[in-house]
Amino acid sequence: MEQQASAESTIHNKYGFHVRPSTQFMQKAREFKSDITVEVNNLRADGKSIMQLMALGAMQGAVVKITAKGEDAESAVASLSALVQNRFGGID
Repeated sequence: MEQQASAESTIHNKYGFHVRPSTQFMQKAREFKSDITVEVNNLRADGKSIMQLMALGAMQGAVVKITAKGEDAESAVASLSALVQNRFGGID
């Protein structure tokens, strides 16, 4: 049975969702089988596409909604939300 999960996280790192954080997010998202969508300010991106993630232009303080649909949706959302909350491992 297909699961769906979503959560909101605030971007805390100084320069937002730039190249390195987007790369980390994409790499982590690709570890999951679920389809992953990221939404910021009514813009949506495929969580497994670095170009779409960077096109969101999410800056510090932006709230991102992470949604996953698939067999591992809950673990995908939990892992990706933690990545955002932990400032992508301290990257500014």
